[in-house]
Amino acid sequence: MSMADVSVVVLVALFAATLLPRFNLGLAALPAAFLVGLAADRTADEVTAFFPADFFVLIVGITALFAVAQLNGTLDWLLDGMLRLVGGRVLLVALVPFLIGAVLTAIGTLPAAATAVVAPVALGLAARYGISPLVAAVLGITGIISGLLSPLAVYGTSARRLGDTLEIGLPDSAPVVFFLGGLVAGLAVAAGCLLVGLRTGAVPRGRVSPTAPGTTPTTFVAGPAQAGPETGSEAEATGRAVSPAAARALTLTCLAAVVVLSVGFDANIGYLGLTAAVVQQIVLRLEPGEIVSRIPWNIVLLVGGLLTYVGLMQDLGAFARISDLLRVEGAPLLSLLVLCYIAGITSFAASSIAVFATTMPLVPAVVAEGASPVGAVLAVALASILVDINPLGITGGLILGAARPDDRPRLFRHLLTYGAVSVVVGPALACVVFGWW
Repeated sequence: MSMADVSVVVLVALFAATLLPRFNLGLAALPAAFLVGLAADRTADEVTAFFPADFFVLIVGITALFAVAQLNGTLDWLLDGMLRLVGGRVLLVALVPFLIGAVLTAIGTLPAAATAVVAPVALGLAARYGISPLVAAVLGITGIISGLLSPLAVYGTSARRLGDTLEIGLPDSAPVVFFLGGLVAGLAVAAGCLLVGLRTGAVPRGRVSPTAPGTTPTTFVAGPAQAGPETGSEAEATGRAVSPAAARALTLTCLAAVVVLSVGFDANIGYLGLTAAVVQQIVLRLEPGEIVSRIPWNIVLLVGGLLTYVGLMQDLGAFARISDLLRVEGAPLLSLLVLCYIAGITSFAASSIAVFATTMPLVPAVVAEGASPVGAVLAVALASILVDINPLGITGGLILGAARPDDRPRLFRHLLTYGAVSVVVGPALACVVFGWW
């Protein structure tokens, strides 16, 4: 048995061990990577190099930014405004994350950055208005998927560029077809999710009101004697007060700056979030511990450990091994179906855009057998992104980080189940529905 096979067996064992009481997957993933690395003649430094530092900065920066927005009441104010905008209609409330995600990715926002913005909104709405966290998360991420193949988005541009480089004969209409395919896929998943949610009660019917009152407006104090919010005469006695309206204006300005700089200038959204959070903490005299305590360190450990192990698996050739086992010769659609499953299974625990880029060189052979060039590229792209809603990657980590602490264990199990089902169903649907386009 090769070390690639051993790494797959150990990964399966890690997930099986989650059924044991008091077993922590995040705590076990890093030592598992270290031990498998030793057995594979990898040094500790080489294993540590697989740790996703970009993920650490991303999730810490974004959760810190939204922690400030929650502490000063801006997040509750925004959610209340969204509810008033849609008139309390539950279907429209549930679709808000979908629409935000679709718009963000369609104009070029990277999927991780879009998820960082959408996840707090989706899970915030779920907590306040009795919507299932899983339904809210699925709607937000399918919105992101809906815009991900637009001519401005990372997948849309990558699909066209790779198709031209590989000379598979894409027509001039390919970018529009890619965008329509992603939009159709996202709308179909969203419609199915809403239908199941309404039938099971995961999405309340009719009009809704908040299940918990919004945060009482606070007066933020600038002064050395006070590090947190106070109200009324206490604030006046302590120092110069910052009104709730001014605090909201500062937070909204910071949020807008983060979105504009990350989307328009490709700046790192994690570092931007941290910078904005520190600026607000200083100006509003917030207690730093209040912000730090709201960063989901257990999720950082969980996803950081798993991605470190997945990086080691990739280095050992585990995913290439899986691809070799699944690859078969056959009719064009059968070959495309196998290719979609290779993309879907690999994307479940790896970067979807990286998987898409490494799977695309296999497409010319399928097209040569008679498959549609546009359909083949679209099917492989969707097969690799439809499985993104699982807790093993950055997307799942951001979703779990935005959820209430009490909801995280159950949401982790639901996301894992949803992800496992999507690996089985997603690639087949992508191939059958879009392979002939």
